[in-house]
Amino acid sequence: MLRGLVSLAFSLPLLALTAPDVAESRAPADYLATCHVISAAISKKSQVFFPPAPQYIADNAHYATSSSDSSACSVEPGTPEDVSVILRILGTTRTPFAVKGGGHSLNPGFSSTKGVQISMTRFNQVTVNSSAGTVDVGSGLIWDQVYEALDGTGINVVGGRVPGIGVAGFTLGGGYSWLSSQFGLTIDNIAAYQLVLPNGIITTVTKGDEDLWFAIRGGLNNFGIVTRFTLVSHPQGEVWGGFIVYNGTQINAVKAAISAFVKTDDPKAALIANFGFVAPGPLVSSALVFYDGPTPPPGIFDGFMSIPSLQSNVTSGTFMEFFGALQGLILQLAHGSSHTAQPVIEAFINETTTWSEKLTGLDPGLFLVYNLEPFDKGLFTHGSPSAYPADRSIFAQPSNVNYGWEDPANDDVMTDALHQTTAALHAAGLAQGEDLADVSVYPNYALADTPLESMFGANVPRLQALRKRYDPADVMGPAGGFRF
Repeated sequence: MLRGLVSLAFSLPLLALTAPDVAESRAPADYLATCHVISAAISKKSQVFFPPAPQYIADNAHYATSSSDSSACSVEPGTPEDVSVILRILGTTRTPFAVKGGGHSLNPGFSSTKGVQISMTRFNQVTVNSSAGTVDVGSGLIWDQVYEALDGTGINVVGGRVPGIGVAGFTLGGGYSWLSSQFGLTIDNIAAYQLVLPNGIITTVTKGDEDLWFAIRGGLNNFGIVTRFTLVSHPQGEVWGGFIVYNGTQINAVKAAISAFVKTDDPKAALIANFGFVAPGPLVSSALVFYDGPTPPPGIFDGFMSIPSLQSNVTSGTFMEFFGALQGLILQLAHGSSHTAQPVIEAFINETTTWSEKLTGLDPGLFLVYNLEPFDKGLFTHGSPSAYPADRSIFAQPSNVNYGWEDPANDDVMTDALHQTTAALHAAGLAQGEDLADVSVYPNYALADTPLESMFGANVPRLQALRKRYDPADVMGPAGGFRF
């Protein structure tokens, strides 16, 4: 029986596959049958796992437990050819599936499923191509592993800013880095993608592939499964930075320091400043400061360094030392969500105060973080047209709000609060005279119900047409995430 199903999966031509959405009507027993078909078809370099195997548990685990699910099985492909086999079987059986790189998505179902969980963990190579000035990075890595592999080489890549972020999801959505004011988004620093198309064909996508090159840069996981990113490398020397935590009584001083920083025109300087509340309180603020050099010029960070702090680890060192020192900032979430917000400093402070008062006592694991992430206004000029941002002539800072909680009974309350606070911040931006009509919402920060047009603007029709061209059978349809 299993042999016959495997044979059927490969004998059907792509255009014979139909695209009705029958995934939700399939019984879990059918999902298990698909798992066994995959297990019989893949090579020894790949493997299928079932509960309660430790690998199964790890493959389904996510940064926020609310983003995890209990899949029928997990599969760890070890070669692009096996990814091809898996996609062809999933396309034929119409089994729900999800693809997990680092597992940091806060939207439930975006990289988790009750069907087949694909974990890219075996795509874990980092290869420096010195003559080409590039680095090949496997799609199953997190940025911590990439930076560790590059430590001591004298080069770096434009990647994630905090520990635990997966290479794949971060990059497919755009990618804001500590180096972005100098070099652009991560998608602006890619030489090639190794991509398994929905029909199972393995291809290398470069700027010569005009349509697919446009679509895959910021277009998320709509066009297949990426197994390798070839990133442009940049020279990397000693850096300066770290994080500083302030008592809530210093909020006005922090506000003044942020206002001074945004006036800098030094692209080597970067900042994430936030105002937050962690139950049971009180309010705090913090700053993650970075300079791509051993010492920042006077004036850029003086405001932050002069404020009395509760904690600070700012120093000079290697990029990996800087990045590793941020590990203490990462909280394990039970339930969490985030959304893009307009970076109006006074409004951020007001909203932090307002919602900490409204939600205090609701949940023992409550935390609210309002992040301001100022970048150089010329950031989008470093790249060519791409799925995201919709219009590179329009730049807005990708500031966001993160909420976390423990009790699933509070999901609706917290999500509604997140909608309300981001709407208030948007209104504050308009009141300040900001033209926000065509600003692209950053997909990696967006709530699951964010309209496509808010993220991809006038690019949506082109992306929808390209999706039909490259995935006419809707193979990627049963996978999680935003769909064109």
